[in-house]
Amino acid sequence: MRDYAKNRPEHTGKYIGENDLFLEIFHGQGGPGQSGRAPLLFVHGAFTGSWMWSKYIPHFISAGWSSYCINLRGHYKSRSVDFTKILFEDYLEDIRLVISEIVEECGAPPIVIGFSMGGILSQKLAENVEIAGLVLIDSSICKEVHAEVPYRDLALRMPGLVVPAPARDEQISADETREDIEFQRKYLSMESAKAFSAFSFHFGAEGISIEGEKITCPSLVICAVNDESDEHRGRATARHIGGEYLGLPGATHTGLLVGQRYDKAVSRIMVWLARFDGR
Repeated sequence: MRDYAKNRPEHTGKYIGENDLFLEIFHGQGGPGQSGRAPLLFVHGAFTGSWMWSKYIPHFISAGWSSYCINLRGHYKSRSVDFTKILFEDYLEDIRLVISEIVEECGAPPIVIGFSMGGILSQKLAENVEIAGLVLIDSSICKEVHAEVPYRDLALRMPGLVVPAPARDEQISADETREDIEFQRKYLSMESAKAFSAFSFHFGAEGISIEGEKITCPSLVICAVNDESDEHRGRATARHIGGEYLGLPGATHTGLLVGQRYDKAVSRIMVWLARFDGR
């Protein structure tokens, strides 16, 4: 198995806050006009950590973007916590703390890139925390989008005290090789049931309400599209926050980050990021 996390560019890491959140820092390769760029903050999804961005990071570093990868409390190399007690709001507080750390270090708020659970967390933060931009990659949807384009025929899974890591028993997916899946299987871990119960409609949640009009920064929504409803939900999310939209047919949820076509999402983000040059 190829461990993509061990092939990432040289970087530093530090623990911050009372929960010892492990923050990884990748310094962009310098070039003309790049010193004034906003930093990027990557926010992972459920069950994962900064390792999930292993294929993405080299592209942004090579293009000169300094990048910070958070590990929410209890995830990857952050200190272990009691997941039976962790709330959605606790993860929000983790991201607020890291944004404050970045602003203090860089003198400017970051562009936040959130995946899945990290996407709904990032939307909620963007209502009242200053950020330079927002990118959502197959984000968990908000209450308002679900009301417009609801999931149909949900087979509700009521969580126990914690949600176990996905088994990923399959050998391949539509856009992931055996190696891609084995990489994830190595690192996937349990997740907070209370956090899931706040935002996941598959776990019976009422959903997280997002006041889209409060999100005033430039935004981009990227979605894996496998049917018409995926497309509608993605476009509805983009409309709700006033953002641009890209749907990628045939992509899978995790494949957008670690699959064989992940570069399609990276390329679109790079084009979108060009607006921040020269600011």
